[in-house]
Amino acid sequence: MTTHLTRIQGRSAKVSVLASTALLVVACASSPAPPDWQANAFAALKGFSSAYLNGNTRLADFEFARAKSEISSTGRTDLLARAELTRCAVRVASLEFDNCAGYQMLAPDAPAREQAYAAYLTGQWHGLDPALLPAQHRALVMNAQAQKPASPLAPAPQVLDTIEDPLARLVAAGVLLQSNRLTPPDIATATETASSQGWRRPLLAWLGVQLQRANDAGDGDTAVRTQRRIDLVLQVVPKKQ
Repeated sequence: MTTHLTRIQGRSAKVSVLASTALLVVACASSPAPPDWQANAFAALKGFSSAYLNGNTRLADFEFARAKSEISSTGRTDLLARAELTRCAVRVASLEFDNCAGYQMLAPDAPAREQAYAAYLTGQWHGLDPALLPAQHRALVMNAQAQKPASPLAPAPQVLDTIEDPLARLVAAGVLLQSNRLTPPDIATATETASSQGWRRPLLAWLGVQLQRANDAGDGDTAVRTQRRIDLVLQVVPKKQ
């Protein structure tokens, strides 16, 4: 698969956030036999994403460290910055916001597209050029910027359902939550996206959002149903009455 990465890169709307970001890492591949570090880094980033979304933190940390080791062998901080953005995106999908801390120290050497993606992931959309973003995220920013009057707290038009890739959809939902643009239908979309993929970590995070909002609204029935789903994901067996 890695031998075709450069040809795939232009079709980022049809691949996951992990794949589209990983393509940036391994985009140098242009021959039938690319250097081992490229294939190894791609596999490690893919392994990181899968393990993290499934709640296996130890394996995720191991895989990401392996990816960083492979990329570091090139001495290119710009490629390492792109890997850090992959990690940041997966964390945003799981509602874990840290301002892309691992990326920040590498930001000075990051190309314009990676700087734009970092701004997108951290909700810094003012002056952001959507054309620099992966294709599946452009409509979200363009719709938000087109609002009149423009307001950083105004809900964005519902575009999550138009994002085909599940991980990209969850990343977009996380960004909307972080920037106070998320709507109730968006919460439902994000929750069911995580559920349909069997991604335990983001599912628990989004169910937690639903539970908090139900409690805040005094909706006891919804809160009880949501808690039952959380218990199921956590495999908590109800006590017998």
